[in-house]
Amino acid sequence: MLDFLYYSMIGAFFTHELDAVKRHEWRILPLLRVLPERFGEQVFIWIHVPLFALLLWGGDGVPDSATRVGLAVFSIAHVGLHFVFRRHPAYEFNNPSSWGLILLTGLLGGTYLVFLSVS
Repeated sequence: MLDFLYYSMIGAFFTHELDAVKRHEWRILPLLRVLPERFGEQVFIWIHVPLFALLLWGGDGVPDSATRVGLAVFSIAHVGLHFVFRRHPAYEFNNPSSWGLILLTGLLGGTYLVFLSVS
């Protein structure tokens, strides 16, 4: 069950990141928003290659690995970050599909942590 929850969480997170490209998320992030538009977009996209590789590799196998627990905790905090940034002028996650992915990722992360704590 924990493997299913982790891979569902990571699937929702990856899908949210696809949406984040469409929604120009680099325009909101403090370190990327100061870059020229096209360069910020490319940095945002390419930084996901090592990030996704680390999440897949580090989260493979052990249910209580730091990667799995860290991503589960971040998925909950990530909902809060979107809530905080929702009024940013460049924020484009203002539709049910985007928020569905954000909330689903947080819900799956929270559920993962609950199941991990009782196992």
